[in-house]
Amino acid sequence: MDVAVRIVGLSGSLRAGSWNTAVLRSAAELLPEGASLEIVAYGDVPLYNFDLGEPEAVARFKATLAAADALLIATPEYIHSVPGVLKNALDWASRPAGKGPLVGTPTAVLSASPGAVGGARAQQHLKAILLGGNTPVYAGPEVVVGGADKKITDGRLTDETTRQFLATWLKGFVAWAERQRA
Repeated sequence: MDVAVRIVGLSGSLRAGSWNTAVLRSAAELLPEGASLEIVAYGDVPLYNFDLGEPEAVARFKATLAAADALLIATPEYIHSVPGVLKNALDWASRPAGKGPLVGTPTAVLSASPGAVGGARAQQHLKAILLGGNTPVYAGPEVVVGGADKKITDGRLTDETTRQFLATWLKGFVAWAERQRA
């Protein structure tokens, strides 16, 4: 299979048992033919500080993003917003201003949380952050996995209704990302 769309996945949670990372793993299984998803760890990216220049971990992270055709971010919701670690990574990736690897990269956002809202508020903040950095964001229906603790088993999304919805959503996202790249 030739890969037409290479997607980089970022989880907003660094936790080993992260529900958002589990949803990304399941997304990789559900992608339409011709698309691939690589989940990228970025826990070694330091806190943003202009005085540091560009540390090696940041350079690697940005190079990975720059090589991607699209980006898929799964975020939990911490105090009604995005986790600091995710915002920090995006701050680094947005530099230099107007020229970072996020500029023009087709991006989709989803969220998973044990709460009923499923991280929807964090998604809205994340979309505003991305749009502020000139990153196009997929406007398809939102994917919010509420009650994630009951829909994810052994690091995999097991709720069949949610899996079917995610598979359909991913087809739309990949088609949109291809159009954005054209």
